[in-house]
Amino acid sequence: MKLTNLLAFKFSILLFLSQFFLKGAEVQSAEKIKIIYSIFSRTIEVNSLKEYAKTSKADKQLRRILKVTNSNDQEIIYILNRNFDIPITIASKLMYSEIGDVILTRLSQIIHTPNSKNKRTGVLALRASVIKGIEKGKGKINLINFFESYPTKTVILNVNALSKVINKVESISELLEFFTDSPLEKIKES
Repeated sequence: MKLTNLLAFKFSILLFLSQFFLKGAEVQSAEKIKIIYSIFSRTIEVNSLKEYAKTSKADKQLRRILKVTNSNDQEIIYILNRNFDIPITIASKLMYSEIGDVILTRLSQIIHTPNSKNKRTGVLALRASVIKGIEKGKGKINLINFFESYPTKTVILNVNALSKVINKVESISELLEFFTDSPLEKIKES
């Protein structure tokens, strides 16, 4: 009986001390989004984007970027605030599946860490951001939660890579439309 009490006492001391000595490094979250387009780049503060999503008021830097892109404020605000309901267990299973790995690998060409020489780093950062973002949003995720959950101080958004994907998606959707919406009529029109 004394041996059990002694072991329990030692174990509780060990647990108590481990809180001070084995404290893990706190995970950072993104503070900036660096948008790269060709040879140009601009940086937006995540807090600035968050404030814009809440109040529709953009700071000077964000206003310049929105003006250059001719973006509709309401569309941007809608995109930033749009919540996706995803149970964390399903998202986690997807993120760790083979198809999830393929999706994340492709997405890591668009959104990645500043020093991403290795695609795996980008995949891990995206996976962590999605899962942490869903947890932060209590089963929902939006772009603001995603960026706030990104594990590096700066997120790189490669617009050139994004444009290529959008063009592929548009051409695929046109192809699908072609084959699903009366193909003979489309051939006659051509």
